[in-house]
Amino acid sequence: MKNSSAVTSSPSLSLFLLLLLLFLAQSSDDLIDTICKATPFFDLYTKSIASAMANVVLGNMTDTLGYIQSLIRHSQDPAAERAQCAEVYLPVVRFNIPQAIEAMGRGEFGFAMYVLGDAQKHSDSCQKWINSAGADDESSVPLTARNKLVKNLCDVAISVIKSLMNGR
Repeated sequence: MKNSSAVTSSPSLSLFLLLLLLFLAQSSDDLIDTICKATPFFDLYTKSIASAMANVVLGNMTDTLGYIQSLIRHSQDPAAERAQCAEVYLPVVRFNIPQAIEAMGRGEFGFAMYVLGDAQKHSDSCQKWINSAGADDESSVPLTARNKLVKNLCDVAISVIKSLMNGR
């Protein structure tokens, strides 16, 4: 486990794999399948691509959590919806997504998809709190955009994992 984690957590490797995935996504499904299966270590490739996507989700959720915490620290009135958003993002960033990344290293893709789906629900919850509060200040617009990005990245990551699982 430690060896595969060290390999897949490298930022340059994650970036390379993500760029490769984006290049392949512009090609036909048959080409993607052919290239993936032609790699010398298909299982390693599968785990690496899935981990790269989960690391992208983790990076964006971490950034969003930092943004929320900054809003709370610098506000005279830390709005309840921001505090609730921080409460839902914190365990996902610190525990859930890292556990999903470790699980992918063990080939436990079902668990990873569950966790990513749960992370998506948490970003939805944050957005619902923002919307229900009627927040229309300058900070709610970037937070809305960040929640949407996290939701979309989770969708992409889940889709990639499903595709890789089906290609086995």
